[in-house]
Amino acid sequence: MVSVTISAAGKPPTVARGLPFTVEFPAKSTDQVTIEDVKSSIANKFPKFYATRQKLSLKGSKASLASDATLKDVGVEDGGELCVKDLGPQISWKTVFMIEYAGPLVIHPIFYHLTRLFYGTEIQHSALQKYIYAFIMLNFVKRELETLFIHRFSHATMPLWNVFRNSAHYHLLSGVALAYAVYSPTYSATSSYIRGTIRDDPRFLWAGAAIWLFAELSNLHTHLTLRALRPPGTRTRAIPYGYGFSLVSCPNYFFEILAWVVIVVLTGSWVAMIFLAVAARQMGIWALKKHRAYKKEFGNDYPRERKVMIPFLF
Repeated sequence: MVSVTISAAGKPPTVARGLPFTVEFPAKSTDQVTIEDVKSSIANKFPKFYATRQKLSLKGSKASLASDATLKDVGVEDGGELCVKDLGPQISWKTVFMIEYAGPLVIHPIFYHLTRLFYGTEIQHSALQKYIYAFIMLNFVKRELETLFIHRFSHATMPLWNVFRNSAHYHLLSGVALAYAVYSPTYSATSSYIRGTIRDDPRFLWAGAAIWLFAELSNLHTHLTLRALRPPGTRTRAIPYGYGFSLVSCPNYFFEILAWVVIVVLTGSWVAMIFLAVAARQMGIWALKKHRAYKKEFGNDYPRERKVMIPFLF
């Protein structure tokens, strides 16, 4: 039998007022009991303190212990102690993504079809506005489908309150701000900004559409490559190879940026430029973190010539 004392890391959680207490695992040894088993035992005693809300660490350490690690792996013996911290209410990553991407899918049709409500007049949409509307709707429909059927997440949940912060980027910037700007009279079929200019030239629009479609399909391809690296229900990590990955660690971000560059170039909208700058900065942070993680985990096996996100530059 293995017994482990569970104490609070700092202030005792309100959802687990009975700490400290001891969990026991009859007929098991320390190399058989996982951190996930301990979390389950805590959740059994305190039902509101579910496993994804818990952060377990060694006494005197703030480092989170991996759920699939055994007590032996982390150096805890029979009669040892672990500390638990309440991460607060959690929400699944999949749900967060669904909420984020749903915003523009609702907001853009409202601005596109109810022009009198927002601009005080009916607007004859230009070909450019129709293209941009299609690009944005297809982009976020694609993201929703990828979330449902392609993406596999390393972590099951995130803090509930983060959904509001994360969603603001899409709902306010690529949603309200961008929709209000690009469906306005400035971009209408009768506007001097459009009429008789390159933005009214079908060849310009078709060229942009071709590059945008290339970027979106390439982005999808890289997501499928990443999915194939991780079997269902695992956290397996492997070095990705193939289309895009020969040049950068995160080609999915590069192709996403390229798709939005098309929208910026076609419209010349300063709102689109701001969204692109904010999004590219955030993706750059994520890409650098993943690039460093790849190099740390795989060492000399990881291709040295790969850049982080932008081929040959970064």
